Amino acid sequence: MICVTEASGTVSSEVIKQLKVAKTPFRAAYFSRQKATAARTRGIDAVVIDYSNPETLRAAFQGCDKLFLLGPTLPNQTQLELNGVETAEQAGVQLIVKQSVMCADEEKYTLARLHRAVERGIESSRMAWTFLRSNSFMQNAITFMGGTIRAESMFYSSSGDARISHVDVRDIAAVAVRALTGTNHEKKAYTITGPQAITYDELAGELSKALGRMIHHVNLSPEDMKAGMLA
Repeated sequence: MICVTEASGTVSSEVIKQLKVAKTPFRAAYFSRQKATAARTRGIDAVVIDYSNPETLRAAFQGCDKLFLLGPTLPNQTQLELNGVETAEQAGVQLIVKQSVMCADEEKYTLARLHRAVERGIESSRMAWTFLRSNSFMQNAITFMGGTIRAESMFYSSSGDARISHVDVRDIAAVAVRALTGTNHEKKAYTITGPQAITYDELAGELSKALGRMIHHVNLSPEDMKAGMLA
């Protein structure tokens, strides 16, 4: 049995879709009681977990030998995921496939340091592991930028002319499912990227062609970008 955490998340929800297609038994662990209830009405083995409550983790991991691990995006995400690692080992989980970030091993930016600390905790456990170090999600263009694209035909960043190899979460999920159901992926870290590194100006051009109207990328200073996000 595979337990998929953060079951309503961008990647985890796609992992669940692909496990269903493969007819692989799984349990979906949600942070929301409402979402877990809705999943049960669809015939899914669904539970509610709270990474700060070991009892909910033990209940979710009971009877599972494999775990897709992703914690909530909170300032203490590292500690919360480490709580999950500790409980998983106690519950008899044999393999953790952890959703991580690109270049986590280099620890040169905040998210990398956050995820690498969890990776080290997994490495020091008795469990087998696979790390998925993916680049920025292609779906972020909808999740985080979709509102202003729809309302203003614009989206904002402070990335300048940086090139990013955005990756489709369906591809990340395919790797996750292969690692969870296949063999020879233990103690391996996979860097997962899209096929091409593009600037946000180039992304705006692609969106313009796809949508049939001009979409503009507006580059802001980091300070202005932060102020806008806080607002």
